[in-house]
Amino acid sequence: MCGIVGYVGPRPAQPILIEGLERLEYRGYDSAGIAVMHSDGVGITKNAGRIAALVSSLEGNGGYEGGTGIGHTRWATHGPPNTTNAHPHQDCSHDVAIVHNGIIENFQELKDKLIADGHEFVSDTDTEVLAHLLETMSELPLAEATRSMMKMVEGALAVAVVRREDPSLIVGARRGSPLIVGVGDGENYLASDISAILSHTKTMGVLEDDRVVEVTADGITVTDLDGAPIELATREIEWDLESAERGGFDDFMLKEIFEQPQALRDTLAGRINQRGEAELDIALSPQMARAFDKVFVVACGTSYHAGLMGKYAIERWTRMPVEIDIASEFRYRDPVVDGKTLVIGMSQSGETADTLAALQYAKAQGAYTLATTNVVDSSMAREADAVLYTRAGPEIGVASTKTFVCQLVVMQLLALYMAHHRGSLDDATIQLMTNAIARLPEQVDELLLSADEQLAIGRRHADVGDVFFLGRGVSFPIALEGALKLKEIAYTRAEGYPAGEMKHGPIALIEPGVLVVGVATASHLHLKTLSNMEEMKARGASLLMVVSEGDDESARIADELIYLPPAPELVSPVLSVVPLQLFAYAIAKQRGLDVDKPRNLAKTVTVE
Repeated sequence: MCGIVGYVGPRPAQPILIEGLERLEYRGYDSAGIAVMHSDGVGITKNAGRIAALVSSLEGNGGYEGGTGIGHTRWATHGPPNTTNAHPHQDCSHDVAIVHNGIIENFQELKDKLIADGHEFVSDTDTEVLAHLLETMSELPLAEATRSMMKMVEGALAVAVVRREDPSLIVGARRGSPLIVGVGDGENYLASDISAILSHTKTMGVLEDDRVVEVTADGITVTDLDGAPIELATREIEWDLESAERGGFDDFMLKEIFEQPQALRDTLAGRINQRGEAELDIALSPQMARAFDKVFVVACGTSYHAGLMGKYAIERWTRMPVEIDIASEFRYRDPVVDGKTLVIGMSQSGETADTLAALQYAKAQGAYTLATTNVVDSSMAREADAVLYTRAGPEIGVASTKTFVCQLVVMQLLALYMAHHRGSLDDATIQLMTNAIARLPEQVDELLLSADEQLAIGRRHADVGDVFFLGRGVSFPIALEGALKLKEIAYTRAEGYPAGEMKHGPIALIEPGVLVVGVATASHLHLKTLSNMEEMKARGASLLMVVSEGDDESARIADELIYLPPAPELVSPVLSVVPLQLFAYAIAKQRGLDVDKPRNLAKTVTVE
């Protein structure tokens, strides 16, 4: 969840590092720093706060001219977000500088031993342990020392290291956290994310787990932890830097909300054949689809809400039992999985530590694992037996929007794919559903034509303090997602509930001044949802309802209405979440908040 960038070449490293950190700031923005090799050794500048604070410090101290350097932007784990705990970290002799993404699980044991051996620590971080470990191996070549260090530490980590004795070398290593290598012409790069270096190269290679890479201006060498050479597979990046820019919008989040129709088109491309069947480019054969007798979905946050909708679709259309787990809990409750179990791990980044660990656990128990992710060659994509990409394109805003609607669609397609091969749905019903899914990009386009009206509703509620989001059936996951968006970017107390559950305690909180947002699109539970909403209104709540076109019954009780184009019940969540995204966005903007970088959050959670 932190960001790493490195450069070796003939140009000054500092501006390249700063540019890369600005593009990585969504991964963490508690502090930032760089280390650049120069004639006197390793020059380090770091600051608490955002990249702008680092730039100001560099302007104040004159900066660095060297052509080799590493940079880091931090999301705090061990130790508070201050300048001392900012990366890079150094050893006692200040020969080594290291940046690190992840968590070292056995750092305290290692730190205690190093302190007993006379090492002095200045920060509260787990990362500093790595610098001191490398110091104990100063007589070894840096790559060899890094390989030995990797064997000593436990946990997920990606690192980039420079050392005084090797002024034209960066050594990187990874286990469980992403690290890529960028290949240039007489210059080379390291980064956590391709966006950090995309303006300089489109050729990249993904470093595999337990690999060490030596990066110089002239070459890239990869080895395993025993020093055996490994060939680095590279590929050309298909999207350009402009796709990671704001494109004229005030923020990435609003841009990405408006990119949802195109993201859906890209996700659907080639996945519905001329017969109206879901045709998926995954290593999941029809024979396998028929052999499963149980499905687990594991995910976190927004992906969990998409997985919950997927549970409804898979159960309804395939008649298989589906369990859904928050990924951080899955492997600790000793779930019953075997060779006939399909375990689906959902993560937009493909690097979510808890979801990755859940997939690894399930695979070890003999289950067949499927990853749904937005990032090609991510850790989950490589770990799983099969992968289903969402193709949403780069999403920079921390709060997921377009990746969520694409996750909903791939789960719908997966459910229909398995239903077809299991014979649990007739061809006519499958064609009806795929036709409805194929219309979604056009319908979201239509919905966004009234975005100004939906934003105005949010602005009218900018002072709201308590909000309940209610839904039943497939609208319940959307209620959860609506509440999460409001919490994430507007810092508002918001709860999502099944509408029928309110009577069992939470209704005690309903009083005048409370806003209730009801997701009540056409479904077999529609009248029951309206009855539940009547109960909220009777106790003084204001009602904002998201409903299907032509819903006169909801108009009778709601204070405000947002109408959606018609869609089948299990397809409708893709539409109903859009106005909730805009609602949260408008409230946050009206309050003057940074919607792209909400406090305490990071885009990719790569620690447990």
